[in-house]
Amino acid sequence: MRVPPLGLVAVVAYCLAAPSDRAVRGAPLVAPHISNSAVISDPSQAVVYSCPMDPDVRSDRAGKCRRCGMALVAGVPEPVEFHTDVVTIPEAPQPGRPAVLQFSVHDPWKDRPVSGFNLVHEKLFHAFVVSQDLQFFEHGHPSLVIDGVFQYPITFPKPGMYRVLGDFFPDGGMPQLSSETVFVRGEPPPPAHLDRDYSPKAATNLNVSLETIPERPVATARTQLRFLVEGERGLEKYLGVWGHMLVASNDLIDMMHEHPFLADGGPRVEFEIVFPRPGAYRVWVQFQSDGVVNTTHFDIPVGSLQ
Repeated sequence: MRVPPLGLVAVVAYCLAAPSDRAVRGAPLVAPHISNSAVISDPSQAVVYSCPMDPDVRSDRAGKCRRCGMALVAGVPEPVEFHTDVVTIPEAPQPGRPAVLQFSVHDPWKDRPVSGFNLVHEKLFHAFVVSQDLQFFEHGHPSLVIDGVFQYPITFPKPGMYRVLGDFFPDGGMPQLSSETVFVRGEPPPPAHLDRDYSPKAATNLNVSLETIPERPVATARTQLRFLVEGERGLEKYLGVWGHMLVASNDLIDMMHEHPFLADGGPRVEFEIVFPRPGAYRVWVQFQSDGVVNTTHFDIPVGSLQ
């Protein structure tokens, strides 16, 4: 899921977190009043079930997404952008001092505060905060305080620009990913400069290594990111999936939040991604083991198609 340039709100596909209780519609037709009749399928009456987060995952029956494990739904609505405003309390936050991020969500039809939200990976709202030098990364879960308003306490560690992303799934709409920019007073750090870093990482209680297919990724082409995750207690699901990944270009213009394409609880976890532009990207991955969330990162240079 790619986030658009600074200051824009992107409607993205995300997955429904609650189990499906939908009955299968478009059942086979049976010829009436004929004994021992055969069941005749009518393709024109078929219902297509798909995952709101991964719309390319489709089925002719209710079930779960093979990629993220969430419920497939029938009749996915057309994407509609919900209005999201992000402010800080205080208005001018200072480094090292407690602050609050406030997200206000309104519907796109009458600009009313949204009163209902669906659980997405066990939470109503997911927030990601990244500093402009890519040294600070936080994935947290704001609390709903009144209709349409979520708040998240945070302490910005240093001055400069921060990119703030919000993931949520409003009733009556599609999953959303909002992106905003927050400035913290003071002298900002220099821009991030990323070199290739595929070196194995030792996290809290897991060791994580990476290989990419192809070895040298190129923009606009599919890339497989294969992680080997090893630890004494093995891997556990974190927020309903085997891992989370946030990808950011070094200028923070392009950001993507992804979940594993292939994973079964074993040590190998695979993601797929399309880098939108040539350049350098930082990839944060989060895996859980023995109740501990391990966060680490890798840096990937991306070339252009020849």
